[in-house]
Amino acid sequence: MAALRGRCFNVFCQPPILLTTSNRSVVVSPQVQDFLNGAPHRKHPGITALKSVSLPEELQRAALSVIQGAAVSRLAEKTHRLTNFLWSRQRQTEDSALRKKAIALEKGFWEREKERGRDGDTHLLETQIQKKVFSELKKTTYHWTPLRYDEDVAVVYLAARVAGGYAAVRRALNEIKKRDASFAPHSLLDFGSGVGTVLWAAHTLWGDSLGEAVCVDSSGAMNSLAERLVRGGTDSGDPMIKQVYFRQFLPVTPKVQFDLVVSAFSLSELATQKERRDTVRTLWRKTHSYLVLVENGSKDGHQILMEARDTLLTEEDKVTFDSRRPSVFAPCPHLLPCPKLNRHPLMPCNFPQPYRPLPLPRSGDREVEKSRHVHCQLCCSDGELRRVIVTAHRHGRDMYRCARNSDWGDRLPIIQPEEHAPAE
Repeated sequence: MAALRGRCFNVFCQPPILLTTSNRSVVVSPQVQDFLNGAPHRKHPGITALKSVSLPEELQRAALSVIQGAAVSRLAEKTHRLTNFLWSRQRQTEDSALRKKAIALEKGFWEREKERGRDGDTHLLETQIQKKVFSELKKTTYHWTPLRYDEDVAVVYLAARVAGGYAAVRRALNEIKKRDASFAPHSLLDFGSGVGTVLWAAHTLWGDSLGEAVCVDSSGAMNSLAERLVRGGTDSGDPMIKQVYFRQFLPVTPKVQFDLVVSAFSLSELATQKERRDTVRTLWRKTHSYLVLVENGSKDGHQILMEARDTLLTEEDKVTFDSRRPSVFAPCPHLLPCPKLNRHPLMPCNFPQPYRPLPLPRSGDREVEKSRHVHCQLCCSDGELRRVIVTAHRHGRDMYRCARNSDWGDRLPIIQPEEHAPAE
């Protein structure tokens, strides 16, 4: 078993932002026994993390068939490199931030020259400083480039990300499945669908109700690969999931809405903040019930999600009038600014999700240890981060056992934590 943490098959799962058009909520009693409602501690109602996620057998067989048939040279090496690249990927620096940085550098260089008392040709000195500014910017600025997926790169992505991506999305959708048992989506829109992990995760949870799925990815190679997986790894097999449509562009009309709209690891592939904000608004317009956003658990991934969250919660849509007010369904217990963004150094909010990788060379496992006291970092309903050390003596046996069986992203009925501390 591997966890979404570290290298190769281990990528942080950024906590998904789930926005709902209705006010679906779960009222949690402060009494632990009421909270348990007869459930065993290891399955208390606040648990939404999955102990270990395996790919559906049909998807795993199809993926292995495609990978073996493609015979990509040095696949393990390329998989490793792509995984590391995706993990370290940052946002493109905005022009305004770049100008601000350039001005600060230029000012600093001029002050240094004044301290040295250099005289002479001002024009020459200005040219030299400009070259220094350009050189420094080139060395210290992240050079963002769009990813281009041809057939070989798509297969490498499949080997690197299908198991971890499926686990991350399955964890996010499980939050809805567990807390809103009445939700049975009939339609799905997956933006940036890649190899189709969102489709398979949604079908696993709601296969009985899901009638139509539209998968949108700008890469024709990715769409072709995802369709082959649905057909069992071949081009001519019968589709294992019916009524799936692959597109390279989003449906134009805002009148077409979907019960469930998902964007997993796709906002980070958009070049500018404006593109991301426009895309999030477009996805919201196409959402009938739930919008789910998932990104890597890096600092940039966390900030991309917080940016999307603020776009929907605080900014008015000037293109179309929409009286629906979005609310955060999970994992945030409030609509206030994320308290982690105010911590220095900045620590991203992310949840690990154990999963079983494809049986390929260099797969790894990970174990999880437990102790007699439980350190709980809580994001509370008042928008504050608090830390509590839960023990059976102090909080009672039921509370201790609930905490002991919980993981990042689960909910606990602790009302007044005693110790305030930032994230480690």
